[in-house]
Amino acid sequence: MGVPYQYSATFYAASTVVIFALWFWSERTLSVHSIFTRRREAFYWAAVLATFAMGTAVGDMTAVTFQLGFFASGILFAVLIALPGLAYRFVRLNEIVAFWIAYIITRPLGASFADWLAVPANVGGLNLGKGVVSIALWVLIFGFVAFLAITRRDTPAGDG
Repeated sequence: MGVPYQYSATFYAASTVVIFALWFWSERTLSVHSIFTRRREAFYWAAVLATFAMGTAVGDMTAVTFQLGFFASGILFAVLIALPGLAYRFVRLNEIVAFWIAYIITRPLGASFADWLAVPANVGGLNLGKGVVSIALWVLIFGFVAFLAITRRDTPAGDG
């Protein structure tokens, strides 16, 4: 559509801030562990959509506009995703804040590496094709979800 990545990233970042502000003002929490009402679920899905759009724009902005390339952008976001965990562990960053920062970074991280795998070599990719990469990622995600559903390794003891 010809919208520069800086504009779309800024728009979706502002949208995310507004959604989080309204959610917190309304519910006094942003915890995903307390989504028990339709209103909280609506805020959650609004946040997911806004952060997804923002993450895509930010990943493309670093790769294309800032000319880092898709692989280097992926490395950048791989480093950045560690920061909220480290801040949670060592400087006691609030767990909900740490979660949402890491969650937001998952989108540009994944998109950067997926684009690197998919796009042609003349734009810095490995040229595996978007279809092949999409199917491979779908199979991996399905496999991990099936593994967790069968083993229940992600279920806390006593929730059984």
